[in-house]
Amino acid sequence: MDRYVTGAVIRRLRENKKMTQEELAEIIHVSGKAVSKWETGRGLPDITLLESLAKALDISVIELLSGEDVRNRNRSFNMFKAKFYVCPVCGNVIRSTGDAVISCCGITLPPLEAEEGDENHNIHVETVEDEYYVTLDHPMKKDHYISFFAAIADEGIQFVKLYPEGNAEARFKIRRVKRLYAYCNRHGMFRLNL
Repeated sequence: MDRYVTGAVIRRLRENKKMTQEELAEIIHVSGKAVSKWETGRGLPDITLLESLAKALDISVIELLSGEDVRNRNRSFNMFKAKFYVCPVCGNVIRSTGDAVISCCGITLPPLEAEEGDENHNIHVETVEDEYYVTLDHPMKKDHYISFFAAIADEGIQFVKLYPEGNAEARFKIRRVKRLYAYCNRHGMFRLNL
């Protein structure tokens, strides 16, 4: 991973569970002094303890390493809170429908932040019968290309993965689509509100 758990994170999560250092130590089979050292920054938990530590704190190992406990507070679902993540190592594209801690190839991924299209990343849309025909005038070379298009509606996400040396184009059913995204592997994600 690109980060390691900190004492401040352990302390915050332990206190949120209303647990003493001794209680946590007993659960994961270490001494209370070990937990105290972790929390004061005078030591780190051994990697073999991370799984049991995360379980004791009621979070995933990824959440423990990221320092964030992600809980679904969104009781009324909203597709417009969807997030996209792209792995810089393998190019994997991952989608979530809200806050999440996502990792790929040993890296915790930040969510992509979409910008308005610019002169080099201007998303064009034509209506053809019951579909949007989406294009982007952009190079599609192995080292610089549009990786995907996505269409967001209040009821779901339509997604088209693109590949170098293909065309930067996609078709989406019009039904309730309100936002389009395009991801350039060099310049990031761009959006068009419909």
